[in-house]
Amino acid sequence: MSHFAELDENNVVLRVIVAEQDYIDTIEGTWVQTSYNTYAGRHYNPETLEEDDGVPLRKNYAGVGFIYDPDRDAFIPPKPYESFVLDEDTCRWEPPIPDPVLTPEQQAGDFTYIWDEEAYQADNTKGWVIVDMSYE
Repeated sequence: MSHFAELDENNVVLRVIVAEQDYIDTIEGTWVQTSYNTYAGRHYNPETLEEDDGVPLRKNYAGVGFIYDPDRDAFIPPKPYESFVLDEDTCRWEPPIPDPVLTPEQQAGDFTYIWDEEAYQADNTKGWVIVDMSYE
C-alpha cells in the first residue's frame, strides 16, 4: 500500500489516501504518490523517527492544502506567514530570522518561541516571541 494525493486543477492537494497503484489507476482525478516517511527532503524510519537510507519522495509528505510543484517534483506546505521564504532544498517555509535557541532554564520552564508576523512587519529585526506553555 502507498499514499496518494489527489490534486485539483491548480495542483492543490484535496485529500490523501492509502491505496494500491492498481486502484489509483481506475479512479478519476490527478493522483501523485507521496511518502509518509519524507520530510524536508529526507527519509525517516517510522519506528525510530531517525533519518535513514530510504529514498525521500517529493520532498514532503503531502497534506490537504499543500501544493504539488511538478518542476521541483515536490509537495510544498501552505505559506504560514507573508515574510517566510521557501527553502529550495527542503521545500519548507523558513522564517526571515533564524529560530532562537532556548536556554536550559527556559526549556525546563516549558517555554517556546512563536512567530509574530506583526512584530516582524513593524521591525524586521524582531519576530520571535517567547511564550510560557505551562498552564498552572
